[in-house]
Amino acid sequence: MAILVGALIAVVVGARILTDVWWFDQLGFLSVFTKRLWLQIGLFLAGGTLMAAAVGVTLSLAYRSRPIYAPISTEQAGLDRYRESLEPLRRLVTLALSLGAGLFGATVASAQWETALLWWNRVEWGTTDPQFQLDYGFYVFTLPWIQFVVSFLTAVVVLAGIAALATHYLYGGLRLAGGGPRTTREARIHLALLGAAFLLLRGVGYWLDRYQLMTSESANVSIRSVGVVGPTYTDVNAVLPAKAILAVASILVAMLFIAAAAGASWRLPAAGTTLLVISAVAVGGIYPAAVQRFRVQPSAATVEAPFLERNIEATRAAYDLADTQVNQYIPDTEAQPGQLRNDAGTIPGIRLLDPALLSPTYRQLEQVRPYYAFPDALDVDRYRIDGVVRDTVIAPREVSLRGLNPSQRNWINDHTVYTHGYGMVGAYGNERTPDGRPVFFERGLSTSPELGEYQPRIYFGEQSPAYSIVGAGEGAPPTELDYPNESPEGYARNTYEGEGGVRMGSFFARAAYAINFADQNILLSDRVNPQSRIMYDRHPRERVEKVAPWLTLDGDPYAAVVGDRIVWIIDAYTTTADYPYSATTELGEATQDTRTGNAQSVQALQDRTVNYVRNSVKATVDAYDGKVTLYAWDEEDPMLKAWMKAFPTSVEPLSAISGDLMQHLRYPQDMFKVQRDVLGRYHVTDPQSFYTQQDFWEVPNDPTGGEADAAAEPPYYLTLRMPGQEDESFSLTSTYIPRQTGANQRNVLTGYLAVDADAGGVEGEKREGYGTMRLLQLPRETAVSGPGQVQANIVSSPLVANEIRLLSQGESQVLYGNLLTLPVGGGFLYVEPVYGQSRSGVTYPQLRKVAVVFGDKIGFANTLPEALDQVFGGDSGVATPDLGEPGPEGPEGEPGVPPDAQAQLDTALQDARKAIQDSAAALQAGDFAAYGEAQERLGQAVDRAIAAEDRIAAATGAPAEGADVPAEGAAAPTDAASPAADPEGTATAGS
Repeated sequence: MAILVGALIAVVVGARILTDVWWFDQLGFLSVFTKRLWLQIGLFLAGGTLMAAAVGVTLSLAYRSRPIYAPISTEQAGLDRYRESLEPLRRLVTLALSLGAGLFGATVASAQWETALLWWNRVEWGTTDPQFQLDYGFYVFTLPWIQFVVSFLTAVVVLAGIAALATHYLYGGLRLAGGGPRTTREARIHLALLGAAFLLLRGVGYWLDRYQLMTSESANVSIRSVGVVGPTYTDVNAVLPAKAILAVASILVAMLFIAAAAGASWRLPAAGTTLLVISAVAVGGIYPAAVQRFRVQPSAATVEAPFLERNIEATRAAYDLADTQVNQYIPDTEAQPGQLRNDAGTIPGIRLLDPALLSPTYRQLEQVRPYYAFPDALDVDRYRIDGVVRDTVIAPREVSLRGLNPSQRNWINDHTVYTHGYGMVGAYGNERTPDGRPVFFERGLSTSPELGEYQPRIYFGEQSPAYSIVGAGEGAPPTELDYPNESPEGYARNTYEGEGGVRMGSFFARAAYAINFADQNILLSDRVNPQSRIMYDRHPRERVEKVAPWLTLDGDPYAAVVGDRIVWIIDAYTTTADYPYSATTELGEATQDTRTGNAQSVQALQDRTVNYVRNSVKATVDAYDGKVTLYAWDEEDPMLKAWMKAFPTSVEPLSAISGDLMQHLRYPQDMFKVQRDVLGRYHVTDPQSFYTQQDFWEVPNDPTGGEADAAAEPPYYLTLRMPGQEDESFSLTSTYIPRQTGANQRNVLTGYLAVDADAGGVEGEKREGYGTMRLLQLPRETAVSGPGQVQANIVSSPLVANEIRLLSQGESQVLYGNLLTLPVGGGFLYVEPVYGQSRSGVTYPQLRKVAVVFGDKIGFANTLPEALDQVFGGDSGVATPDLGEPGPEGPEGEPGVPPDAQAQLDTALQDARKAIQDSAAALQAGDFAAYGEAQERLGQAVDRAIAAEDRIAAATGAPAEGADVPAEGAAAPTDAASPAADPEGTATAGS
């Protein structure tokens, strides 16, 4: 049985390793896998051998040096029966204990592969610490490895010592009772040498503890709560000398143990050990506590000032906040006519579509079939449309097996038919139709001129199946469902022609994957042929994590059309917790907000403690072939330099980023969340003010999240011009309120933070201003309402309350969109879209109203221009088109019809007429599947016609009269259980 179990484990592990080799090799990252694997194997063997050998040799030496005749005593008489029962199994027990200890040591050692690799590939940091004048690279790269080696050796000595004590005691070499010597000569030498080794290692540990203070949280309880790291007054003046004294004392006591091994009495090492323990308590504990109590506490703000200054400077550098531009901003709270005239470039671009709410809208209008899906939270991106860069809300249309009926779920459909999504859907961020729907520039199942021709198939995404097998055999018909069309089947089929996935045409490969996925169908199905490829590990984050396990990944990958492909873009970070003097941050806590709590597609960063973070890598994953590319974004980052030494072929240089990709790179949200969390404390740069913690800020809770979902307000991407900036720029923004303590809670604005998020343009070079932090700091005596108070004012306003009451009548409900804050007009302008949604039936949010707040004035209207005029006395000073883009002027200077809108209308009408004819023909022939498909096309054509007329009406000022389409026959989309949506015919006769 043992042989069979071992063979089974070997086969399973071998299949897993082999398939991993194929997977990494297909992506071009095989060197990452092999280097990590061999390093882990080496550490596993080294650690396991050392630990097992130490325990095994100790047990063997202790047994062989046992006295021939055990001392006669009551104690030894009681041990006789244990010796007798153990003797027949002694060799087996020795082997088992050695192997157990070795397995423990091997597991611990192999887990330190990153520490070992960083130490081996260490680089100079270029900055020295103010205490020991050592390069920061020593603390980040070298010290962790040395500490691990010392602690591992200490564990080896301790386990060996325990084994020696137990064996010597059991066989009479060590006695606890009776007269005469307590140990035999052999036992004395053995135990004394182990004790000396332990004390020598402890002495080294004490000495290293001096350096460890540079990266440890302060012991000063008054500042520990804010995560202050590094030695303070007590550490420098009491703890550091104490550690040095204890290190020397440990070495001296170790010498006494060596003397005992040479024949001296046990009294000297026993006395030395006692004195060492007393010294550790007195010098290492009592003395620092006395210094803290009698020297530091009476004058803490003064004596700690130099050390807090070190902490402030290091923290701002570690989180890339050192160059933050801080401006005092005295906001105007009185709304005057024409006040926004100087912000004419910012106001028209205000994003009215909330990406966190629009997923149901996209699903209802653009899902096309139930087996397609959109992420729960959409993304904000920029696209150049008609020569103008526009903020957009965009999402990929992915395949999702959750949308299939149970009758459609089988192995063939799940893994060989529903293999990929199709296309992108995008809408203008600042436009909507009169009935509150988004104005799409990319929709349907065909690419638009705005985005150009691109490969629309999405084989790798956030909702892709666990694995898919693609590729038809030579001469075989296509088997993959591609997209719905007008064919008799109701859909087109496709055969994958790319290089993604792993070839698995051979029997050996099929067997390996059948074992790896525990699925015999891979081995038996005739869908697997010599041309087949298997695609797995398809989530973009999962793919990047596998090829670069040394990176920490942003929680929100986003898809973009880059050139002729859809690619996923993932921001990646290098992090450490060993940066001297820098404050620590819990990544999971700092990046948690209402989006991460409510949206499956947005995750908080993995929960780990760090005190240094850089967005050093931009990663992309091709949605068609799964290719992973890593680009060095911060080439000066020492952490990245070390990892690039370790994996020299893994990361492409910054110059390799194309202009098309550069346009879609942006400042990462998770990085910004960590920075805003740290800056809430470290905007205070005066050490004495920092010590009092009276001017600390925090991010307000999302006012639209509800009481049950109280979490931080997420940062928002906006195009705006900060005070002092010359031009508008794509930015990531957030607000601050005072840190809430006890009953003294005030929801007033204290600061506003924005970072330039536009990475670059078509030229492919990083923009010079990218990453610039701009902080507006409000005077303490001002009382500008924060987001929570503004939301309360909006809801309680009589004007708004009446409108909300009307919107909430019957089956309707009201949803509040993101509350945007903009520093314009010399003050702060709040803009909030308000959506209406039915409580039952076909439900999706539609933008109904826009709320605007400036000072104590509130506007609430159907459009942003109307709401602004309500606030600013009928004239905000900015012309803000709300519906559609203005067309070319007519002969009399009046707005004309946008040519693209007229073309859209004409095409939609033609498609509608064709759909009506097809519906009639299908109904006459009794083909209900074709009838349902034609009706769906009719509904889509009508929607496109309405949207086109809305744009024409907005441009010309004429009311929309509706498209010239017969009203009859517009039916709901085909149900998922209909034959047209069931490619493999798996629906039962009953359904």
